[in-house]
Amino acid sequence: MPEMRNCRPLKGKSLFEFPDDYTVIDIETTGMPGEGAEIIEVSALRFRGDELSAQYSELIKPALPISFFITQLTGITNAMVRSARPRTNILREFRDFLGEDVLIGHNVNFDVNFLYDEFTRYLGEPLPNDFVDVLRLSRHYLPDLPNHKQTTVAEYFCLDTTGAHRALKDTELCAGNYLGIKSIAHAKK
Repeated sequence: MPEMRNCRPLKGKSLFEFPDDYTVIDIETTGMPGEGAEIIEVSALRFRGDELSAQYSELIKPALPISFFITQLTGITNAMVRSARPRTNILREFRDFLGEDVLIGHNVNFDVNFLYDEFTRYLGEPLPNDFVDVLRLSRHYLPDLPNHKQTTVAEYFCLDTTGAHRALKDTELCAGNYLGIKSIAHAKK
């Protein structure tokens, strides 16, 4: 029998549009979904009229130690998360911060699925927000790039990628990429 995909019946819709009011999100995890991985960092930047209005960023202590690979990738160490506040508190604050905003991220389906599952598990509620994937936008509006990694798109827009793979820096890069692609899309109208 084929493996059943994780069902998320209340998950928001993937949008292909350019809202002016939104929240850019990024998470760091201990691995891939289905491997018992957990979120270890959440970050979000709220925009109103394409202007930054608020930010949220927190580390979360996982149940198991962070692997050397994840530390090398993200720079997040076990020592950094040792004194983090309880997971449920952070997830509740993050959920409140997101509100009903459209969520924007690079390969955002990964983040949305992880958050949906952790919100359901720890808060008893899903993540129903609609979302826009900047990866999808970059493939459409920047087809000539050699690849569509977030850092490649950021370099196209001359953004400093130092510190990439930490959630807050990645939200900043994603926001810059989104605004750059939005400008290109509006220029083509």
